[in-house]
Amino acid sequence: MDSGLRHTTRFRVRFNETDPLGIVWHGHYITYFEDGREAFGETFGISYRHIRENGFLAPVVKCTCEYKSPLRHGDWATVETIFINHPAAKMIFLYSIVNSKNQVVATGETIQVFTDLGGDLILTNPPFFSDWKTQQGLL
Repeated sequence: MDSGLRHTTRFRVRFNETDPLGIVWHGHYITYFEDGREAFGETFGISYRHIRENGFLAPVVKCTCEYKSPLRHGDWATVETIFINHPAAKMIFLYSIVNSKNQVVATGETIQVFTDLGGDLILTNPPFFSDWKTQQGLL
């Protein structure tokens, strides 16, 4: 369920992100998703640093991307990052990358789980995550 928590990050395509065809190499869209997720985390108090300071890690276990239209060097675009509330011990984010003409160029999803610092999977919501969800009005 869409939590209503969303963040938009603006970026400009750099030359080194393009391939010989002059368009953004497909793998960079995943980096744009990560940039959006990191900005979301800093804005809403659920950053990677915050997660680690609480004794946990949050590795990505699933990532999808659907390409709609290419971006090119110099293009301005935004990535909208939306947190999807879920009762399980995981974080789900949806992404939409839009160019300066307001055309959707890519959409995607990531799923992250929680592990302890040793990498062992945590099957229940860590206390800091439950507290964060409460603060955001999601519990």
